[in-house]
Amino acid sequence: MKVRTRGHLLISVAGVLGILGATTLATGQVAPVSPPSDTDMATSLRLSPSQYKLAITDVFGESIRVDGRFEPEMRDQGMLAIGARTENMTDSSLETYDNIARAVAAQVVDERHRAGFVGCKPRSDAGRDDACAYAFFSRVGALLYRRPLTTGEIEGRASAAGAEADKLHNFYSGLRLSLAEMMVSPQFLFRYKRMEADPTHPGQQRMNAYDKASTLSFFLWNSTPDPELTRAAASGELNTNDGLKRQVDRMVDSARVASGVRAFFADMLVFSDFDAVSKDPNFFPRYTLSIKDQAQEQTLRTIIDHVVGRHGDYRDLFTTPNTFLTKDLASLYAVPFIDATANGQQQRWLPHTYPADDPRGGILSQASFTTLWSPSGRTSPTVRGKALRQNILCQRVPAPPGNVDFKFVEDISNPKYKTTRDRLTAHRSEAMCAGCHKITDPLGLALENFDSAGGFRSTENGVRIDASGETNGTMFDGPLGLAKVVHDDPAATACVAERMFAFETGYLPPKTESGWKQIESKFAASRYDVLELMRQIALSDLSYRSPNTKPAPARNQ
Repeated sequence: MKVRTRGHLLISVAGVLGILGATTLATGQVAPVSPPSDTDMATSLRLSPSQYKLAITDVFGESIRVDGRFEPEMRDQGMLAIGARTENMTDSSLETYDNIARAVAAQVVDERHRAGFVGCKPRSDAGRDDACAYAFFSRVGALLYRRPLTTGEIEGRASAAGAEADKLHNFYSGLRLSLAEMMVSPQFLFRYKRMEADPTHPGQQRMNAYDKASTLSFFLWNSTPDPELTRAAASGELNTNDGLKRQVDRMVDSARVASGVRAFFADMLVFSDFDAVSKDPNFFPRYTLSIKDQAQEQTLRTIIDHVVGRHGDYRDLFTTPNTFLTKDLASLYAVPFIDATANGQQQRWLPHTYPADDPRGGILSQASFTTLWSPSGRTSPTVRGKALRQNILCQRVPAPPGNVDFKFVEDISNPKYKTTRDRLTAHRSEAMCAGCHKITDPLGLALENFDSAGGFRSTENGVRIDASGETNGTMFDGPLGLAKVVHDDPAATACVAERMFAFETGYLPPKTESGWKQIESKFAASRYDVLELMRQIALSDLSYRSPNTKPAPARNQ
């Protein structure tokens, strides 16, 4: 993969994996930067847009805005987290990062912020001050790169800032340009899993302690290491079992773990595809842009409340009556909504508990699932069933043959087939279609009471909807019956564990290894507590090795 900075210099990230050997300035000059000396730098993961934004906030505070639209991420094996390890960075993506970095750097050194962020006063605003620039990059660079910078790296940044300050006759302009260059460096845009020789176990390798800290922090908090975690890396504490456990326990118990949980489920539930969702306003006038955003937020709030707030059983997410609603969502769902105030402020989100027999129990009945997996003007049990199989149960659904005729499915005006079930039955009469639809349709048909925009309906074209189905010999009826089937399917818990590991590492777990079996066993013993799953993955040696590395012999510390 080639990464180009400022359009002048090509750097092979696949070859050097994050060593920015030279940095190109706006003038085309090249300032040398000394790389870190690591034995093996085989694994890198590109920061997600949310990680990028949170990292900037962690370094510079909430007053610094991150404006600009990131290019779509690449999904691989069902996860953006895996695609982050394998994707190429396009020219347009680099241009986006460059524009965002310039805007962030401009805010950092503007008159409103410079006193707090720069930390020193230059001899003159009209020229270079290498000592002040050196102090600034020594401090900020370590936060951006998530490791201490070498003297050569700091001097390179200060020298680059000085060259620009001389040219532009402005110290802060020089600082701004050099800082922007840091934020388009692979050292900031990627997080690495660099391996080094383990001095306590000759012949074995361990992950670089600073990269280990980043791995933990982006996994559990979706952002950069805090000072305590960085100190644990610097002292060597993170290289011991006891030290690692102390940090993992502290981080899982922190309120910030909600950010990690939120990021994981947004990835697993494919919320990135909402950018392409639209509904025909002639059929669904209540489906607005605000509903599209609120549908995702409803599900994430439901998950955070259940997983973090209640330490609930993961399986119960599919049956829980507890959720959160806005006035708009309540209208879409035909739920009475009473505006509430707290401290004089109207509350946008309010907790809501459905009655026991309400069909909206569980996250599969929420608009985030039913609208994401429906075409613009109609429902698709096949698409919904496929999404459930692939994203919730980690089961592969074959792609349809290239010559499939969809005339029965798409023609909703044919009076011969009044319901979606009728049209699918006719479609399945073709031999090439029957096999795949047998996998997907029974699950998707159970959600037919929800239209393409997530509203509830009991009939279609005047015919009562039949939402019954069967899978693996189990009969069920409607959304509540489907929710119970998914709740009881062992594939659901196996899938979330597999996807959680991939979210942390960028690759699927080695399922035949004893370490993975131990993670699954402890997850089950916790009654499928997602925070305990995260804890066990964070403590496992599997998380801190290159994907092609053979397991090290058992050892005691």
